Amino acid sequence: MTQLTNLKSQFLLDPDVIFLNHGSFGATPKPVFDVYQEWQRRLERQPVLFLGREIGDLLAEARHALGDYLHTPADDLVYIPNATYGVNVVARSLDLQPGDEVLTTDHEYGACLNAWEFACQQTDAILRQQHISLPVQSFDDIVEQFWQGVTPRTKVIFLSHITSATAVTFPISAICAKAHEAGILTVVDGAHAPGQIPLDLPAIGADFYTGNCHKWLMSAKGAAFLYARPEVQHLIKPLVVSWGSPPNKSQDYGSYFLDALQWTGTNDPAAYLSVPAAIEFQQANNWTDVQQSCHELACGFAMQLSERTGLAPLYPIHREFFTQLILADLPPVDGQWLKQHLYDDYRIEVPITDWNGRCFVRVSVQAYNDQHDLDILYQALTTLLRLDNT
Repeated sequence: MTQLTNLKSQFLLDPDVIFLNHGSFGATPKPVFDVYQEWQRRLERQPVLFLGREIGDLLAEARHALGDYLHTPADDLVYIPNATYGVNVVARSLDLQPGDEVLTTDHEYGACLNAWEFACQQTDAILRQQHISLPVQSFDDIVEQFWQGVTPRTKVIFLSHITSATAVTFPISAICAKAHEAGILTVVDGAHAPGQIPLDLPAIGADFYTGNCHKWLMSAKGAAFLYARPEVQHLIKPLVVSWGSPPNKSQDYGSYFLDALQWTGTNDPAAYLSVPAAIEFQQANNWTDVQQSCHELACGFAMQLSERTGLAPLYPIHREFFTQLILADLPPVDGQWLKQHLYDDYRIEVPITDWNGRCFVRVSVQAYNDQHDLDILYQALTTLLRLDNT
């Protein structure tokens, strides 16, 4: 097993809480948070200079750092508040017609499904959710199951890269390649991907890809990006019409894509500007080794719990299918009761989720966690689920 120095002292988390829920909102390291606050102070010292004359160049620098990290030109990226916002931008932009179909899965994040349902209601298009069964057997099996939902009316495919509900890494490159051959637009929700798995956006092949920087990349809260291939950027319409949007176009950030989306009125861009510091923090702390160490801890926990419950793992215990975020099957239980007792009795912050009538524990393992944290969770579940009596 990879041995690393625990980085818990680098975070602002409550030391009295066993925090195994990084996946929900992330946690920002102290050095990154310091940079974030310094940007806020700089804004307050001279707001007109900062927002009126400097912000374009500052955001360009921050986009270049992120572009290098994602292996894509900076001008194909724009900073946005969160991945759900990015899904909304694309869903509200596409020219869906009555009867057109948007194909997704039954593993998707509820807020993003709401965005597509709204867009379909406005246009009389149809949202279809293809079932992907658990346990997952192979990537080929996922592609085969998903493609059964494609019809001649499928115009858009929407997929998570790493699902929030079930913590499965989907084979999006393979699906995007098949979609491209079929002339179907692809939109990927990468909320959990940046900072957890390596990303090369052009190689993935999605037309649109949105991801959070404040989760696994660990920037300040409220930093995400929307990527669009140059060939499809003209399809984008702004959710907020401001100075950079037609017909005014008084801003000039280099392209219609950037002009329309980068300036939406007065806000605090400090979270966006903290992203380069988050990238630097991970590079300075050998993050590939951190990810591997966290993965090994997650593997051990999943195998141990599976042996205790007698319930099979939900996917092969291999890094292709998950990295630091893992889902484990639980016996029938009141999920809200279990979550409350885990927190009240053991001070464990971890989500208990429900998917298709089944109950799961979703565990995030980050650089501030160690074997002791997972041992306490295992012992708590054993006691609360009365697994020690089986």
